[in-house]
Amino acid sequence: MTIVTWLALYFIIWWTVLFAVLPFGVRSQAESGEVTSGTEPGAPVKPQLLKKALATTVVSAIILGVVKVALAMIEF
Repeated sequence: MTIVTWLALYFIIWWTVLFAVLPFGVRSQAESGEVTSGTEPGAPVKPQLLKKALATTVVSAIILGVVKVALAMIEF
């Protein structure tokens, strides 16, 4: 597989993991009791996107490594 194929695979894994990680630890304004006037009560208070992006990057790299090892084992 070429480097472009590996980058494309990493990109797909990264976005899939991001959507799985986004809901972790999110509290809505309604749950925290701090609804800002003019906003949706279901909007997150502190989404912590940087922390989630970093976690997604690490988890995606691990998953890609597992895929690479699995493909090497079956000599794709």
